[in-house]
Amino acid sequence: MVRIVQPSFEILTPIDGNQVLKHIEKCGRTCYQSFQNISEDSAERFASHILERHHESVVEHFNVSVRFITDRGITHELVRHRLASYSQESTRYCCYAKNKFKNEISVIKPVELEEGSPAYTLWLEAMENAEKSYLQMIDLGIKAQNARSVLPNSLKTEIVMTANMREWRNVFKLRCSEAAHPDIRAIMIPLKEAFKKEIPILFDDL
Repeated sequence: MVRIVQPSFEILTPIDGNQVLKHIEKCGRTCYQSFQNISEDSAERFASHILERHHESVVEHFNVSVRFITDRGITHELVRHRLASYSQESTRYCCYAKNKFKNEISVIKPVELEEGSPAYTLWLEAMENAEKSYLQMIDLGIKAQNARSVLPNSLKTEIVMTANMREWRNVFKLRCSEAAHPDIRAIMIPLKEAFKKEIPILFDDL
């Protein structure tokens, strides 16, 4: 039986906004040799100043890792952001016919498909057929790395993405825009808001 799961994210890197800005300030003041200007409340002003001057290379000095649960179609878009590191659930080494996965595949419903609609019914049938074909191929002795060829883009996957703050800003600019795919917007807009909450000075302009 196909299992439908919700997309989600988890910020893995502990974020203390004040400490992030202090770290960025210490790195960035190397450019100006202005360490004497560091004070208890100077980091926010410094970060705001460098963003206003488009000196965004300075905010590359802090990385954040995020774990996404999404579908494989979306991860194909996500990994196009090359200034990042990725670790993704492998369909070669994860066999969904084994007990660990309850002999079923998990899928993500496209956000624009209304549950109960004719299109949704067609999508669900396709997911069930893909699962059936996959399990039958495994029963025939086909390895998971080959049986995966019948798995759909809607297949649930987990991926960890690590990127610096400048790249996260770029990701949000591209993937939260109205031109972005609805499914990636559905996960990136809430993530952007989470970043804003922790470090508003770096993301409030987006």
